[in-house]
Amino acid sequence: MQLITVGGPPACGKSSVILKTIQHLREEGLKVGVVKFDCLSSQDAELFQEAGFPVLTGISSNYCPDHYFVTNIEDCEQWGRREGLDVLISESAGLCNRCAPHIKGFLAVCVLDNLSGVGTPRKVGPMLKTADLVVITKGDIVSQAEREVFAYRVRQVNAKARILFLNGITGQGSWELSRLWRDAPDDVPLTGGRMRFSVPTAVCSYCFGELRIGEEHQQGTVRKIRIPEPETNAG
Repeated sequence: MQLITVGGPPACGKSSVILKTIQHLREEGLKVGVVKFDCLSSQDAELFQEAGFPVLTGISSNYCPDHYFVTNIEDCEQWGRREGLDVLISESAGLCNRCAPHIKGFLAVCVLDNLSGVGTPRKVGPMLKTADLVVITKGDIVSQAEREVFAYRVRQVNAKARILFLNGITGQGSWELSRLWRDAPDDVPLTGGRMRFSVPTAVCSYCFGELRIGEEHQQGTVRKIRIPEPETNAG
């Protein structure tokens, strides 16, 4: 199974980008699911469910969203394997700009929108700086000059990342993105892996610099995501 992390500021178009892109993957016969991490609420699950994609939603509530992500992504990966997924997309919204939901060895995507202003790339921090691929949305409602300046500012923060423009309404650019996702690393062990950037100080082991993924590395205050038990056939 391929695991791809997608992060970006709220309302930049992450869910639209994901939905348009995974439809291409499904047309190739791949089973794709989405796990959505958010802080207070999310209605995006309905979009994926209506389109026929398995989706899991985790709300961090008053818990640090970055700690919530790293202490649950392993369980979410197991959920994806039980669902028989070929590709699992992890979408993180509302995470603070101090952190990044990206993991070493897995394809990391950052979504930004042109309307957020040319100063945004410098404010996003490690979520952009540690990404392999940057998707820029809403380029159809700004000038060519604004698109170029925005892309230049992205390259100033992350010169190594590939930049792709995508229209979340029409889907223009989504096929190209699906080609890149199709080539994402496959069956990379998650347990024992490492985050690309440390999460902020709080009250669990990750507050003190822990980077390793796995329950044996999680101490202190840990909140787990609620995942439905797999159905069993009676008899």
